[in-house]
Amino acid sequence: MASPPARLAAAASNVVGKVLHGGVADLRPVPRVLIDQGPNRSVYRLTASGGAAPSGPPILLVPPLAAPALCFDLRRGCSLAEHLVAGGRRSYLVDYGNVAFSDRRLGVEHWIDEVLPKAVRKVSEDAGGQQVHVVAWCLGGIFSLLTAADQADLPIESIVTVAAPFDFTAIPLIAPFRPLVDLTGGHLLTPFYRALGGAPSYLVSRVFRATGMHKEITKPLAILKNLDDRDYLAQIEAVDHFMDNMIAYPGRTFGQLYHRFFRANDLAEGSVDLNGRIISLSGVKVPTLIIAGENDTIAPRPAVERLVGLLENAPSVRFETAPGGHLGVLTGRKARDTTWRYIDEFLAERLAS
Repeated sequence: MASPPARLAAAASNVVGKVLHGGVADLRPVPRVLIDQGPNRSVYRLTASGGAAPSGPPILLVPPLAAPALCFDLRRGCSLAEHLVAGGRRSYLVDYGNVAFSDRRLGVEHWIDEVLPKAVRKVSEDAGGQQVHVVAWCLGGIFSLLTAADQADLPIESIVTVAAPFDFTAIPLIAPFRPLVDLTGGHLLTPFYRALGGAPSYLVSRVFRATGMHKEITKPLAILKNLDDRDYLAQIEAVDHFMDNMIAYPGRTFGQLYHRFFRANDLAEGSVDLNGRIISLSGVKVPTLIIAGENDTIAPRPAVERLVGLLENAPSVRFETAPGGHLGVLTGRKARDTTWRYIDEFLAERLAS
């Protein structure tokens, strides 16, 4: 524990940083080079300081819809992208960009047929034809697995999913809404997302914040209590920045997520019906690491762990838990010694095999 004078001096320095410099978090992104671009797809090669690209097998970071790709690059010192590059790993990031009203007719098929396959192939090509290791968060993990299951010829070597739920009945947060949804025959939200063309970004941001409402309420007190802890304050600033940059869901995609994933809970049985097209997770034939957050209310452990029993043809399936909520398990301050270590170990095992 620091002495009271030292804590007071640290707190004063942090106040100066927040008031005069707009904050204490270093939000500079990891340097990157655009290597491919298309509809809802910008693929970047991440580089070390000075523009050098690490070597070795490529790693592709796959974000979910609605959340910005900066989930992997939250802030300096707490960025999975920075961690991978600093560790000498050849890393890439796919960014979907903003979703407009004109994208309302795009369905799940767009991401698993077009966006992710093209991103994977481009990354493999850029890395000299090597197989790609996919690291994905939340819905990005679901889409990545469905893509790998549906297109076995893709150059995918392994998949890591972080906080990706596969049993929506195991999410207490949405359980109270199920009776109302059933009562309306599943049409509770249909008129709204059709009229709005999807789920607007401002609504997505508010819903995400609402899942941690107790933290939002106690945030001012927590800041005062930790005013001398620069790393703590920087993390709060970075999370707020992340929340302020949420992206909309396209209407048709949102409808499929609502009806197939939430209402029918298709994924819990290992397959999903996309307008008569069945994709089964039994088609995933690559090693998979599954990580769940110990305090995640959006994708709690039972909802994530359900995936373990669905990958019957994967050569290996490893399940781990780590401290943190939905975002924290990916890029919280404790993720540096837990989630990131699991990913490092998993990737090292793949290289050694």
